[in-house]
Formats: sequence, C-alpha cells, structure tokens
Amino acid sequence: MSSQGGEKPVRTGEKTAILVDGGFYRRRAYYLFGDKDPQDRADELVEYCARHLTDNGYRNDLYRIFYYDCPPMEGNLFHPLKGRPIYMKNTDTYEWANSFFEELSNKRKLALRMGTLQEQESGFRLKKGVLNKLCRGDIEVSDLADSDFEANFVQKGVDMRIGIDIATLSSKHQVQKIVLISGDSDFVPAAKHARREGIDFVLDPMWQRIRKELNVHIDGLRSCTFREPCPEKESLHVDYKGAHSPGRHRRKK
Repeated sequence: MSSQGGEKPVRTGEKTAILVDGGFYRRRAYYLFGDKDPQDRADELVEYCARHLTDNGYRNDLYRIFYYDCPPMEGNLFHPLKGRPIYMKNTDTYEWANSFFEELSNKRKLALRMGTLQEQESGFRLKKGVLNKLCRGDIEVSDLADSDFEANFVQKGVDMRIGIDIATLSSKHQVQKIVLISGDSDFVPAAKHARREGIDFVLDPMWQRIRKELNVHIDGLRSCTFREPCPEKESLHVDYKGAHSPGRHRRKK
C-alpha cells in the first residue's frame, strides 16, 4: 500500500483519472475503515484516491476523480418483517447520503456522476450471513430482527456513465492512466478499449475478489490499504490513534 521509504517520489508529468463506483466504495470503506460521518467519509475517499497517484517511487498528476452513485431514495420501501412501508426520506440513511454528496461536491477536482434509482425494483433483503444461517436451520424466521435486513437499491445509469467516461478519456487521450475502484466485471469492454488506446488501466477492488474475465483485461491490480480492517496501522481507519479529534460525530451509513 504505500510510500517508498522516506524518499520524495519523482513526478512523471503524466495524468491519472480515478473512477469510483460509489456504492461499491461505500460498502468496502465501511468494512475496511469503519463507520464515519459524511464529512470524514468524503475526506477519506479523496485521501484514499490520492494513494493511487504514487507508485514505485513515481508520482502522476491527478486529472480528476469521477464519483458515480445515485441520489438516496425518497419514497416508500416495504419492510417484510415490519409488514409496512418505510418512508426513506425520514431515515438517517437519506440524510447521511445527501450530506455526503454535498461534501464531495465541494472537493477540488472531483466530479459527481449521478444515475437514478429504480424505486419499484428496490426493496429490503436479508443480509447474506443471516440468510445462510436461516437456510442451514441455525435460526428460524421467528428469530429475525430488523437489523437482519438491509436495503437493496437498484441503480440505473451508473455503469453506463462509467463506461462512457472510460471511452471518452481514452479516445481523447486526456490521461495516461485510469484507475477504476470497483469490483464489477461489467466494465470489460471499456477496459479493453482503454488498453487498445494505450491507456494504463488499473483496477482497485479494495481486496474484494474479482472475476477472472476482468483480471485478464487490465494492466494492474492494486488495493491501497490492508486486506482486513487494521486500526493499528491504517490511518484512514476510524479508530486509528489520532485520526479523530474528541467529540467528532459519526453517523451510521
């Protein structure tokens, strides 16, 4: 993950664009770096992306960070355990997401690319671990609690925007390197196009396993943190010593 000793990296003059699949990043960051308020999560994202500018003693210039996501859901989402709809606009999730996007919009050299939510196709689902326990018979339906469910939002237009930006950046040769922070394999055609245009295409899955078909169409695979949460060594972790001043509020995603 990191820097080459104490030597100052050599600037290459080449430009790097960093594309972030927002929904993916937030899930992985929550696991790897802990629960944070919108401002801290936004600061963390920018700092994490900056790690990709330095590699093997060389440093590229940042062209821009492109962040892709969807606005939070405002309507009703039926909760199967409660047996009634939840008005999402009144939830902490809605408030957190809007504050987070506002923080990002104020960052220098960061562009928000927003898709849309398919509200009719979204809904609550059992968390994977809970579902496995239920299928194995370790727990029964009567044992389920509200915390065993998570909202599953169906996005539209996010993957398309990522693909178009990769194609545009590559075809116009606006950058020499593209870093994609994602774990999705839907970007294979875009990655192949970028490489044909001579772009150095690097994937950062933040240590999530990727499909083989994506691995063979990239120039590099690099995650800029530890494989597992490491509050003792990872400065971006919420519990890293000195990372937060006393009394700093943190809100759950």
